[in-house]
Amino acid sequence: MSAIIVIALSAGGLKPLVRIVEALPPNFRASVFVVQHIGANPSVLPDILSRRGRLPVTFGRHGEVIERGHIYVAPSDYHMRLGLSAILLDQKPKVNFTRPAADPLFVSAAESYGKRVVGIVLSGGNSDGAKGMCAITARGGLGLVQDLAEAEYPEMPQAALRLDHPETSLTADRLAERIVAHCACND
Repeated sequence: MSAIIVIALSAGGLKPLVRIVEALPPNFRASVFVVQHIGANPSVLPDILSRRGRLPVTFGRHGEVIERGHIYVAPSDYHMRLGLSAILLDQKPKVNFTRPAADPLFVSAAESYGKRVVGIVLSGGNSDGAKGMCAITARGGLGLVQDLAEAEYPEMPQAALRLDHPETSLTADRLAERIVAHCACND
């Protein structure tokens, strides 16, 4: 079974996200889901990641069947959740003052995929992702956060560390290495 990678980022998280995406090999079998705090503002994140990485990148679409080796980005002003084999989008109330938010994605991934989930919290200025990280690790998934010294805005990874005990905090380059190694061992 392939891994499900869920990544949360806000202010200062684009650079480490790009470094992670650049490191994913073209034969990467996991499915990757990204939530960036953009609110209702237009996003060009799929274009940026497509130019920098080797995997296909699109906005997630409601009801879309999840494919291996694909990166899905939450569209502006929609929470992205995961059901068994499909993406679910909604405009339910904001979580942690934002929509899209990481916690709905992380919690739904944990509930649907359990120990197959790898949760990653990158730079950002609030506590989004911390509760979702707890859900992931409680179900046997792997929790990782960006190194606080490297994060431009360390509040999000720090909140995840305070609320839960993810495996470790790593620089963006080490996060990429850890993800690739983890998925190679569990595929």
